[in-house]
Amino acid sequence: MASHKLDRLLRPKSIAVFGGLQAIEVIKQSQKMGFTGEIWPVHPKHDEILGLKVYRSVADLPGSPDAAFVGVNRFVTLDIVRQLRDAGAGVAVCYASGFLEAGADDADGARLQEELVEAAGDMPIIGPNCYGLINYCDGALLWPDQHGGRRLAADERGVAIITQSSNIAINMTMQNRGLPIAHVMTAGNQAQTGLPDMAIALLEDDRVTALGLHIEAFQSAPKFEALAKRARELGKPIVAMKVGRSAQARAATVSHTASLAGSDAASDAFLKRLGIARVNSIASFLETLKFLHVHGPLDGNTLCSMSCSGGEASVMADSAEGRSVEFPALTPEHRARVKATLGPLVAVANPLDYHTFIWNNEPALTETFTAMVSGGFALSCLVLDFPRKDRCSDVDWWSTVRGFESALKTNRAKGAIVASLPENIPEEYMAGLMESGIAPLCGITEAFDAAEAAAFIGRAWKRSASAPVAAPRGSNAYEPASPDEADAKALLRRLELPVPEGRRCQTADEAVLIANGLGYPVALKALGIAHKSEHNAVRLNLKSSDEVRSAANDLAGLGTGLYVERMVTGAVAELIVGIVDDPQFGPVMTLGTGGVLVELLQDTATLLLPSSREDIEAALRSLRMFPLLDGYRGRKPADLDAAIDTIAAIATFAVRNAGRISELDINPLLVCGKGDGAWIADALLVTKGELN
Repeated sequence: MASHKLDRLLRPKSIAVFGGLQAIEVIKQSQKMGFTGEIWPVHPKHDEILGLKVYRSVADLPGSPDAAFVGVNRFVTLDIVRQLRDAGAGVAVCYASGFLEAGADDADGARLQEELVEAAGDMPIIGPNCYGLINYCDGALLWPDQHGGRRLAADERGVAIITQSSNIAINMTMQNRGLPIAHVMTAGNQAQTGLPDMAIALLEDDRVTALGLHIEAFQSAPKFEALAKRARELGKPIVAMKVGRSAQARAATVSHTASLAGSDAASDAFLKRLGIARVNSIASFLETLKFLHVHGPLDGNTLCSMSCSGGEASVMADSAEGRSVEFPALTPEHRARVKATLGPLVAVANPLDYHTFIWNNEPALTETFTAMVSGGFALSCLVLDFPRKDRCSDVDWWSTVRGFESALKTNRAKGAIVASLPENIPEEYMAGLMESGIAPLCGITEAFDAAEAAAFIGRAWKRSASAPVAAPRGSNAYEPASPDEADAKALLRRLELPVPEGRRCQTADEAVLIANGLGYPVALKALGIAHKSEHNAVRLNLKSSDEVRSAANDLAGLGTGLYVERMVTGAVAELIVGIVDDPQFGPVMTLGTGGVLVELLQDTATLLLPSSREDIEAALRSLRMFPLLDGYRGRKPADLDAAIDTIAAIATFAVRNAGRISELDINPLLVCGKGDGAWIADALLVTKGELN
């Protein structure tokens, strides 16, 4: 459903309302918010509702409504939607539940949802099973409940929020963080109009500055890709709160990769690929939206912080640990500039504790802040908690605010006032601070989350947009198949991937003959076993025929046969390279620390495909084990180029067979010293189609 068809919903001049209590609440909320358009209640029995004339049916309406709230039961909903479509109505919000979300316990639910989509035809519908839309720009609320927001002024802009939970939407409107909201929309079942369609329509509204998405599931990867593309074109950033971080049950999988690459890892990789920032709490979601509303994306990841307390400076410094934003040390010249504005007892650093010597001295504060902000940071922070107004005075705080504002304007810098406690910036101060170009951020953790998100979007928008993900192409009618390691490696060798030479056999005598031909040392493995190390089904570094014979006798009968392979020596590090097939995103690649400790260490990065060599290298560099590849403590550096070549070739193979590879688990990929290559030491493959 094209998003431009939702225009009448976002700027309605007329609203039709169907139903009882919920419909009355829609009228009440729209009147309370000062909607100046027409409201047409429709009810079979009432003559007047809240001072408005009531109509008996769609046919009796004085015109075609721009938007309609359908608050009747699911069966009647179908008839009304069909009538609205025939009457040329703009958009219908379907409140009723009992459709597809009812699940297997309700035999009618899925059928009714299909019939609802058919009844709507080309008329957009929102839902079913949703509350609808709060339009704070025009005061038009197709919303059957109370809310906590305010109407925007005629020339005011705000953020838009879409959630898949009506109750979370209500909770967000109750915020007292000063976030100006233009629209709140709930997605419901997305039977016809998906969340990305709604999102694009909201971004197209010139009164919207940024978009927040509360996502439970991705319905369509291509539509989210189109959304991200449009957001970048419009310069309107998106932040998401994706729920479902807990790992999916993987009882039916056999590889390490499947246990590591849960649905959330793929979702996270998808959002990163799109340039959509992700946060994990409602508080950080709202603060990030506020930051993006004021400043948009950041042009870097460097921060400075100023406070009149060493304790606050320490908390800020500690809070940046492990994050992608940082407090860089001041250059000698910059430090001297700041030092010149302060007394000899002040130690100048970043974060800066400017002490209380200059408290309430506006010229001195302005001079110090201006010197500190002059360092060209992506964001300058002032830690400032306002006192309680019911018991204290905050008169002296405003000289600090004015000094900070002046410093930002002088340096044309982006700035934020950060309250260490969320409640310590009164809501009535928020609008004025934002008008001054200052983002008022409630809570230190939330402030860092917002800064990280803005810096991430800034980096993402500087890069070229990623190619579309390799959408699955289906598994045809093939039954799942699991070739053993010998066959899997033969396939990979045909792809010219670096696989050590090896052969299968059944007896100890055959194993010795093969080992003699390959040359020692060799590895000996039992075939037909998924996790060989757990079954003691691998013997490594066998250096003689006697050792091979002994190992072969130990492994006899353990699997479906034996596999003798040339032993790779000189490995610097072990990697895991895995592919799992995701029904939404296609092949998902997991890179990480390999070997027997792979699941214990959980040191992994996830990529969606196709991915560039640069993406692969960045993923490897993000691993905690990367120093081993880079020549840790004077050791020989690994052959990183060979590792990337091999991983890129595996990725190409996975893209070519999207939908046909269920799992591919290479663990370990042995990365040898620089110039000595990388080798596939073990491979597990599960297919669900004929491979290309």
